Amino acid sequence: MTFADLGLSPELLKAVEDAGYTTPTAIQAQAIPTVLMMKDLIGIAQTGTGKTASFVLPMIDVMASGRRRALMPRSLILEPTRELAAQVAENFEKYGKNHDLKMALLIGGVQMGDQLKALSDGVDVLIATPGRLMDLFERGKILLNGCELLVIDEADRMLDMGFIPDIEFICSKLPETRQTMLFSATMPPPIEKLAKKFLTNPKRIEVSRAASTNADITAFKVPVKSRSKRETLRWFLENDLVETAMIFANKKTTVRELNQSLQRHGFRSSEIHGDMDQSSRIKELERFKAGEVNILVASDVAARGLDIKGVSHVFNFDTPWHPDDYVHRIGRTGRAGAKGRAFTFVSEEDAEAIANVEKLTGSAIKVFGKEDVRVDLSEVIARAEAAKAEAPREEREEREERKPRRAREERAPREERAPREERAPREERPRRDRSTPRTDRVTASDDRKPRRRYHEDDEPVPAGEWNGPRPSFLDVGFG
Repeated sequence: MTFADLGLSPELLKAVEDAGYTTPTAIQAQAIPTVLMMKDLIGIAQTGTGKTASFVLPMIDVMASGRRRALMPRSLILEPTRELAAQVAENFEKYGKNHDLKMALLIGGVQMGDQLKALSDGVDVLIATPGRLMDLFERGKILLNGCELLVIDEADRMLDMGFIPDIEFICSKLPETRQTMLFSATMPPPIEKLAKKFLTNPKRIEVSRAASTNADITAFKVPVKSRSKRETLRWFLENDLVETAMIFANKKTTVRELNQSLQRHGFRSSEIHGDMDQSSRIKELERFKAGEVNILVASDVAARGLDIKGVSHVFNFDTPWHPDDYVHRIGRTGRAGAKGRAFTFVSEEDAEAIANVEKLTGSAIKVFGKEDVRVDLSEVIARAEAAKAEAPREEREEREERKPRRAREERAPREERAPREERAPREERPRRDRSTPRTDRVTASDDRKPRRRYHEDDEPVPAGEWNGPRPSFLDVGFG
């Protein structure tokens, strides 16, 4: 089957061909005809299967006819994160280059001026995150009663991020007669309930078992002590033929610290997390895509839907707290038919989390080292032990070299020093009777009163007056 068999327009087929694609994926082959027939759709597919193009391509042809109106977008795509929204916008620009369609991106972290201008000019496709869309709607800057088509992408991620009430509110403001598509990698009960409420007789497409992992990804779990994770990670980066890698951690502080550690050890790494502003996040992603850095340390803000070609490895530095996140994290590799490898570091504290992951995916994750090892572990272990044995002597020599030259020259050998018993004894001094006060100390002012400490039996000090120790500078007079 080719894209020409799916009923797409010649202009769109030309754009797809220019992008280098000829054969649709499983979900594209089933979803595109359904969308072109204006039917509601539920799409369940594992990450990396071309889910975005399965709704972007038919939407371009559906929106090709019609008239734009100010502040009233004709179609709406909801994405959970700014990165996903920006990526969908890139797909529309790439595939819609032969169509006269206006597209606007409505996300937080950037100025509203350009976004408001685009809305006032009229848009065919509005791609938005729920937060910014709700903000502008409440200000009266956007109207949703002209929306003909709605896409809710990464619905399970919307659930995790607490966006379901916002989505329900947005759906209530849309026309009842519309086409609605819902895409998700997993279908927990709240998402099923949402679909029943806002979709009309939808066609359900499930190209793989819910929460399954990509068959092109070889996944391992690595038992490791928490304090040894960084050392273990560096070993893999040096020994497992890593070309480009994404490393996921559960906390933003861990992301920052791990990136700094990798840079100190000479790796070309960068970071992306939720505390960064949007322009910085986009900049670091572009550096990673361009090859300026080949390691990207990230929080789960980058786990969903980001399509970055050529990622050979994914490392879960922390076992994810939510089992669904495991599927999305490792889905950053093994995309578009390429092979990938994924490693999850499992400490003693992660026993329950990894058990939940294996329960969700329905299969046990292989333990690294028992099969499919790219290097001879015995040789590596032997080299590591030899390096550790050599390290103490090298460290002593390095410390000696860092000392000043004069100190090294003047330091006498140990055997030339006088024995302890031959050294002159200290001058005997009479012991002071501790029962009598000392009078041998000289102060700056001999007539100064002795310092008085506060005692609980003292008379209370009136409110507003100083009740602490009296500073000595108050005794100095001015002539």
